[in-house]
Amino acid sequence: MNGGTFAALRGQLQEAAATFADGPDALEGILLGLVDDVDRAVREPLEIFPVCHHSPASALAMARRLREKQPKVVYLELCEDMAPLLTELRNCRLPVAVQAFATEVDGFPADWVPLSVVAPITEASAEYQAIAYALDTPGVELVLVDRSSDHVFQWQENAAGATEPADPDAPPAEEEAALHGDAVGVEIGDLRPRFAELEEHLLRHGKVRHWSEWWHQYVELPLGDSDHDTYRQVMLLIGSLFRRLAPGDPHRVRVDEDRERYMWTRMREHLAATGTDPSDALYVCGAFHAASRVEEFGVHGAGTFEITPPSATKWQHGLIPSSHAAIEAQFGLAAGTVSIAATQWAKNLKRTRVKPYRLAGQAGTKAPKTPKTPKKAAPAVAAPAPADEGPAPDRLTGFLQRPPVLDHLDEEELLGWSVEIVRAARRNGYLASTADAIAVFETSILLAGMRDRAKPTPYDFQDAAVTCIEKDTVPGRRDVRRLVEIMLGGDRVGQVGYDALPPLARDVHDRLAPLNLKLQQRGVQRALLDMASRPELGQCSDVLWMLRYLMPHGAARPIMGERKLGERPIQESWDLALGTHQRALIELGYEGVSIEQVLEQRLRRTAYGPQATTATVLETVEDATLYLRSRRLADELGQRALEVLATERSVDGAPEVLRRVRGLLAYYRTGEPSLPAWIESFVKTGYAHYCTLLPTAFTDEDASVRQVAAMLGFLFSMESLALSLGCDRNQLELAVAQSHPEDPAKTALLWAARTQLGTLSRADLRARCADLLGNPLVVPAYPRYLSGFLHALEPVPALADFVVEAVSHAFARLPDPVLLPWLPTLITSLRGGGADLAPLLIREAGRIFPGRLADLDAWVPPWRADPAPAPARPSGRGTSGPRGLPLLAAHPATCDALAALLGCEGTWETAEQTPAGAALLARHPGTAEALEALLTGP
Repeated sequence: MNGGTFAALRGQLQEAAATFADGPDALEGILLGLVDDVDRAVREPLEIFPVCHHSPASALAMARRLREKQPKVVYLELCEDMAPLLTELRNCRLPVAVQAFATEVDGFPADWVPLSVVAPITEASAEYQAIAYALDTPGVELVLVDRSSDHVFQWQENAAGATEPADPDAPPAEEEAALHGDAVGVEIGDLRPRFAELEEHLLRHGKVRHWSEWWHQYVELPLGDSDHDTYRQVMLLIGSLFRRLAPGDPHRVRVDEDRERYMWTRMREHLAATGTDPSDALYVCGAFHAASRVEEFGVHGAGTFEITPPSATKWQHGLIPSSHAAIEAQFGLAAGTVSIAATQWAKNLKRTRVKPYRLAGQAGTKAPKTPKTPKKAAPAVAAPAPADEGPAPDRLTGFLQRPPVLDHLDEEELLGWSVEIVRAARRNGYLASTADAIAVFETSILLAGMRDRAKPTPYDFQDAAVTCIEKDTVPGRRDVRRLVEIMLGGDRVGQVGYDALPPLARDVHDRLAPLNLKLQQRGVQRALLDMASRPELGQCSDVLWMLRYLMPHGAARPIMGERKLGERPIQESWDLALGTHQRALIELGYEGVSIEQVLEQRLRRTAYGPQATTATVLETVEDATLYLRSRRLADELGQRALEVLATERSVDGAPEVLRRVRGLLAYYRTGEPSLPAWIESFVKTGYAHYCTLLPTAFTDEDASVRQVAAMLGFLFSMESLALSLGCDRNQLELAVAQSHPEDPAKTALLWAARTQLGTLSRADLRARCADLLGNPLVVPAYPRYLSGFLHALEPVPALADFVVEAVSHAFARLPDPVLLPWLPTLITSLRGGGADLAPLLIREAGRIFPGRLADLDAWVPPWRADPAPAPARPSGRGTSGPRGLPLLAAHPATCDALAALLGCEGTWETAEQTPAGAALLARHPGTAEALEALLTGP
């Protein structure tokens, strides 16, 4: 390959290698290899068009070439399974991202879920020009030839390391930078040196801060006005340079080569199947892949590549909104790079008057107006060489030998920038003035001169603005660097149109239409729902509550109103930001066709998950009742809660289980004619379950007092229902008798439980507390006993007056030297363990203690007052009238009416006819006599 188009360039490179290297082998091989790669790509019958991702120069060159060549087939480096979505781009406002999404995987590790692949598209990108041309030009076929989304993960070793790390010097990302989530990014033309020393060398000698600035200064601007052959050869040379000087990660190199084999295999298959002439096709790919050296390269490639079948994972596809900040964050670009590229794209179109391709009906764009009589003549653009005249001439040598073109200073543009940044800074709280605008103007020129530039670039202007305006602190949300990015290009945020949304998202918008809000608009909107006057808004309320459950915080946030079991809302107020969280709404559409279906799937996934506990399953039962009002699903999840409860061997979730079971029981008792079968079985099983675990929980150090109290609360509050269902109370009594705690708080809790069961009287309990206060060794631990009594209010609320008595007795009896040291322990114990029960204690204290200070001196605590004598029981002997129920005898009409209703017949007895004592005992005295003999016997 020593002859041909680039023979002169090869000779010059050989002389340079011999002059600057010790030996000609290594350097000569690299330099000549670069030329060989360019020559190989240029001679390929299928025209290869190398591009760089989101490059205005690439987009401009693409628009020119498409109008000149008019290819019949466009091969595009993009995931082949994303082809059906491209027609929906006309219904969106760019930038947007084409997404492939999977929530259920088959063939991939479960910890990778969810799988997401995005390919962002902006107007200032070569791929958009190719897509718009192919879709709006009759007879043109667009073929995506890159690996599928499934193969992206098949060839990936670690899902977490899919993207390049972000620039550490970049400012903190705002919410727009998270529009892509954790998706794996797929881009066309990742042109960045993978050789760290090379990138450092380029940045240092180019006097720039980061790679984006170097590309803008030394590649983007020179290629903006170049002809097609020059652009193509230079991009091929850059791709070959980065490829040959990229030792890099072996896995990444292998994936890059497999992608190239994949694409050439697909293109040869299409050419063979359709009979398309390679000269009528155009292959659009990244410059890095255009300089490929794999055997499968070219239409007549020698190698064969076997494409593996996709996995059984079911992929969903759609469009999600994107933004300049999201693209920069995902692909590791410097902040403001894509925004500056958009500005440069608009300048290139205005300067060259090239008419770009735009999809018909594209939202948010309009074709630029071309003046009929331009002020300046358009620069001459060399036409490409016809196909039958052989390859294009050597343009590369002239480009490399040409000195840089000095772009003269545009004072009017720079002055406008300086004025605008001062105005923006003042709006954001900076104390900027006209003097700062002058300083920014002069500093920009100074920095450009120090960096050997005739005209300040946007990056020079940004540095100058930060130097002259930025002070010690940032008064607002944005610093000066971010203000410059917004001013120059703006962080344009895309939007997916209604027609391009999945069915679920369209259904949500249709059901929320009665709110009369622009739900696709970004920002927060207030929705007022008055269901009393407009009952149809009740359906909107149901949708909003489900969205609040399914979507991120802030998408649907209730300001007024709540949803509880057994309650119907009357008025509600919401803050809605569905436009801001459009990506989350679209991804819900990948899981189902309606939000009810997605919510039901989420609830089932939670209930049947490996980490599901009884409390979490009961929560899903409550949510199914609240949001879906589905008795069928609630019964199914209730049966699942019963299964999980039977397998649990810990009491960690006992407080949550008690709270949710009480709420569900109250709801079913007030709103249903009968209790569901599952909740009856749950109470019966839970009664036996907690009785079995109770002795162990009292002695287990890992079981807290609150958890044991919740177990007792379940047993005591559900006791009547459990006994009616066939449970045995002896099981609870035996469990309490077998409990022997050592912790003071649990000991107090056990005493309260025995009081509730009747095995420990109030007097004995009071005596035990008095013994504790009388023992100097136990007094320091007395606050922990009080903490146990406080938790006992959960299972035994009737002890509230006794807890007040115990606390008051301690304060009255203990001297200050003893009382004050354990007061902090008491306060922390009550606050940390029983904050939710403290109101009950305070309310009881308010009932016992006097309400006015003047009454305190004469007040006697009820536990110290003498018990009042019992009223004398009236004797039935010697009194007139019937015994027992005088009111019933005085007004017999009610009893007569009830007897007639029941069909009973009888007459009223007089006082003389009523026997004294128990009539049955007088008729059958044998039982009483036998009992007397048993009690008085020897």
